[in-house]
Amino acid sequence: MSEYKKTRPHSIGFISLGCPKALYDSERILTQLRAEGYQIAGDYQQADLVIVNTCGFIDDAKAESLQAIGEAINENGKVIVTGCLGVKENEIRALHPQVLSVTGPQAYQQVVDAVHQQLQPAHDPFVDLVPAQGIKLTPKHYAYLKISEGCNHHCSFCIIPSMRGDLVSRPIGEVLDEAQRLADAGVREILVISQDTSAYGVDIKYRTGFWQGRPIKTKMQDLCEALGNLGIWIRLHYVYPYPHIDSIIPLMAKRKILPYLDVPFQHADHEILKKMRRPAAAESNLERIKAWRDICPDITIRSTFIVGFPGETETQFETLLEFLQEAKLDRVGCFKYSPVEGAAANNLPGQVDAEIKQQRWERFMQTQAGISAERLQLKVGKQIPVLIDQVDASQLVGRSYADAPEIDGNVYIKYYPDVNVGDVVNVFIEQADEYDLWGQIV
Repeated sequence: MSEYKKTRPHSIGFISLGCPKALYDSERILTQLRAEGYQIAGDYQQADLVIVNTCGFIDDAKAESLQAIGEAINENGKVIVTGCLGVKENEIRALHPQVLSVTGPQAYQQVVDAVHQQLQPAHDPFVDLVPAQGIKLTPKHYAYLKISEGCNHHCSFCIIPSMRGDLVSRPIGEVLDEAQRLADAGVREILVISQDTSAYGVDIKYRTGFWQGRPIKTKMQDLCEALGNLGIWIRLHYVYPYPHIDSIIPLMAKRKILPYLDVPFQHADHEILKKMRRPAAAESNLERIKAWRDICPDITIRSTFIVGFPGETETQFETLLEFLQEAKLDRVGCFKYSPVEGAAANNLPGQVDAEIKQQRWERFMQTQAGISAERLQLKVGKQIPVLIDQVDASQLVGRSYADAPEIDGNVYIKYYPDVNVGDVVNVFIEQADEYDLWGQIV
């Protein structure tokens, strides 16, 4: 009998840039590589090669990705590139001709194949184990769940459809199986993501699938109802304000899913929205927000906006500020319009001067800061559940249902013994500012 000889497994370095959807793609690639016996390196020196998952949505993200590729080449020398910027292979190779392979987003198998060409797997089935939930780049207590790829909208400022294609919904049984594995592994919060979460199933006409032996439609409400039975926090991101979203709000009122809605309104002026090719109008949005709050008074609404879009007048910007003051959104992000190569908006007349964009951004943020502070003051004196993200010697740091990781605020809590990361505790809120809360466990 020949003696079994184990070869050293190759180590892969990984840099993941961009949005949570790209992070999910990175996790999927890493899970496949780990299942094949590759190790995950902690730095450039330990890695036999490096994969860079890029972002190319705006110029700053593109520049960051190109810089990361260059750094990986300088520090390691063997680099595979994937992700959204990968659709511009000629640009990448013009600046970094040494890269071994370039692929676009969602090219999971192509990336793995490129790794195989450089480093054959050294799989040892006796010791190489992958957890059922796969490899995660997030902390153990929360995870992203991608339900679809691509987008059917062709907003004039966005090139995502040209990078990721039209909407393709994942089979609902597959999505729910993944969610169940995450819950079974101890994940306390699932963040549902896609390019357009509210359009889930549109591409396949809400086809009926199966999960745990029972039929279930590939539809957002059916998905939310099933996820709500897992007994953990379910948070919805990237939800367009279609009329059918109204049917999701009662699930939030019943706490089946978190009363949190991330809706990218982008602007409030009807003409600007038309130029943006957005599928919504400001008037109906205000009515819908009021209706949501009537059903679920403590719903948290987060949104993003763009100021300085081509042709935006001072009057149209004032319309946006008036919308903010009336809508009283809880969490808001704002971007100054930036041309993106290949976007239709680049050709629109009336490009706004950079100084005016900056001034409008500052006025927008100042207006929203007051609104955010006012909304958070409503929580002072109340008890709220908080998911613990960090435990220090002097304090605990967590998030309420109103706070998504890395983009919203935190809850700072006086130190309390025997509390661990991933615990959900009740906190009495004593203080608030524009973004964060302070309190103690009760």
